[in-house]
Amino acid sequence: MDPTGESETPTRLRTTPSWLLTQTAAHAGRLVSEGFGGIGARGYHYRILAALDEFGPASQADLGRRGGIDRSDVVATVNELVAKDLVVRAPDPADRRRNVITITPAGQRELRRMGETLATVQDTLLAPLTATERGQLTRLLGKLLTHHRQRRP
Repeated sequence: MDPTGESETPTRLRTTPSWLLTQTAAHAGRLVSEGFGGIGARGYHYRILAALDEFGPASQADLGRRGGIDRSDVVATVNELVAKDLVVRAPDPADRRRNVITITPAGQRELRRMGETLATVQDTLLAPLTATERGQLTRLLGKLLTHHRQRRP
C-alpha cells in the first residue's frame, strides 16, 4: 500500500487541476490553522492585522472586504483583537454609526510574530518546490484568482 494514498486516488482526479487545488488548499488550511493555533492566534487575526498595517485604519466592513471575511466574523474577530489590545475600535468622526479600527503597536508586533509563523508554514507546505517553482506557483495562483474575481457579477 502506498503511504501517500496516491496510488489509491483515481488518475482522473490526480490529473484534474480543480481537484488538486482543492486537496492542496485543504492541507494548506490545516497547516495554517495549526501554525497559528500554536501561538494562540487565528487566520482571521492575521488577515485583519495585515489589512490594517498595509492600508491604515478602516471600517469593519472594509476589513471584511479586504480580508475576505464575513461581516459577522469580522465583528467577532475585532472583539478578540480589542480584548488583546492589538487593535482599537473607535467611532468614526465622519459617521458615528460606524466604527474605525486601528492597529496598535502591540498589534504590529503580533503581526510580525504571526508573519514568522506563516513563513514557516509556507516552507512546510512548499517544501518539495524550488524557490523558482514557488515563485511560479504564486504567480499562477494569483493570475487565476485575479481572473475569476474580475469575472464575478
